[in-house]
Amino acid sequence: MTAPTSDEAETTVKAPTKLQMLWPERELRNPPEAAVPPGFLLRQFREADLPDYLELMHVAGFTYWTEETLERFLPRVVPGGFNVIQHEESAKLAATSMATHNPEPLHPFGGELGWVAGDPAFAGRGLGAATCAATTSCFLRAGYRRIYLKTDDWRLPAIRVYFRLGFEPFLYLPGMVARWQEVHRALGLKCVPSDWPTASDR
Repeated sequence: MTAPTSDEAETTVKAPTKLQMLWPERELRNPPEAAVPPGFLLRQFREADLPDYLELMHVAGFTYWTEETLERFLPRVVPGGFNVIQHEESAKLAATSMATHNPEPLHPFGGELGWVAGDPAFAGRGLGAATCAATTSCFLRAGYRRIYLKTDDWRLPAIRVYFRLGFEPFLYLPGMVARWQEVHRALGLKCVPSDWPTASDR
């Protein structure tokens, strides 16, 4: 194996950390509505879904997902928090998200909304918003006060969904304001960093 070139090493060092978003504490009593369109069914993952689930994850871009990957996360899933949306006519899984108990130093007793995926064949029907709303509501029913998610600057459609649900940018590192300002510009949204939570608010 050859050593990385200086350019490769620099790219590795400069890889941006994930953006993070929080569910506001003021909204802990206001779960978002999971509006599922006609022709689709919101339900919990079943063991028999495994082949279709892996196919959904792969078509959504998570090509590295395997049965073993899923098995690592299952012990952390909050009861009632492994949501899938099924297209009733074809029986295909169209969208999914997962509520996991995932404490981190920034998120003591934190619940992470993650592994959000949708089949591009069903894009534009609000399925991502519906499954994320259901997953967020699961955390709220379970009594979580710290609900967070991680994302990337370029995942603009997903970030737009998170904003619509009510999540807010989390300014946990220097430089986050500038990155979020760029995201807001790209989405055509008003940017008010003074309203966003910071690491010092914990």
